[in-house]
Amino acid sequence: MPLSKDTKYIKSINGKVSVIGMGTWGMGGGFWSPDYSNDEGWVKTLRSGIELGMTLIDTAEMYGGGHAEELVGKAIRGFSREELFIVTKVWPNHARYDDVIRSAKASRERLGTYIDLYLLHWPANDVPVCETMKAFEKLIDDGVVRFVGLSNFDVEGIERARQCFSKYDIAAVENRYSLLHRVDEASVIPYVQRNGLLYLAYTPLEKGEFANNEFLRGIGRKYDKTAIQVVLNWYIGIDNLVPIPKAGRAEHVEENAGAMGWRLSRDDWNAISDHFR
Repeated sequence: MPLSKDTKYIKSINGKVSVIGMGTWGMGGGFWSPDYSNDEGWVKTLRSGIELGMTLIDTAEMYGGGHAEELVGKAIRGFSREELFIVTKVWPNHARYDDVIRSAKASRERLGTYIDLYLLHWPANDVPVCETMKAFEKLIDDGVVRFVGLSNFDVEGIERARQCFSKYDIAAVENRYSLLHRVDEASVIPYVQRNGLLYLAYTPLEKGEFANNEFLRGIGRKYDKTAIQVVLNWYIGIDNLVPIPKAGRAEHVEENAGAMGWRLSRDDWNAISDHFR
């Protein structure tokens, strides 16, 4: 029995990913600074999420100065590696060719395994994007990473980066998206869908903003689901999009997993979309 029973096929990776992923920002520390105070708890939470079918895990070298990657590395031990999809990111101050190679290898070391998807975390204004993309191609050639992508990019930036490749291509984009932050509906999401790319949506729960929303609770009652589960299921209804809520606490992970394995009716999906316009 596969770990994740609720998956989406993504053309750019020619494979399936879980319909909900787990974000790790704030686990193992903050902006380049590690925090070792709850390592056991964080690892346990991530393992629980994997067991519940959220097999896509998103992290970054910046999170806790690499400590979040170490926690992910510990959490995935013992699980079938082929069933997991590990995403990590290089910070723009490491966007130069040699720095990208170094960063990716250091991330692989901390994770204890190859990287499924490697993203440029933010546009690097002082480094030509083609220099970074050439390093990305080398990392694929060397088996350090399987796929590459971009984070916090608009369509123009994505197009510019794609023109740099000689034999590979961008497989994914990770941007901020939620029912309250829908800018990407105008361009990036349709672009990603047309091109068969993966779209990872960060901050999909707006730091708990939806939890007590009466409208969402009302819809949730029909399905015996919480407002959070309704929102996450709404995201599942968008082609190519996978939300990556933070996997901070065990009870959150359990609640998030309850958004999988069922679907909102088309009428309810549209009602939610209209309500938050």
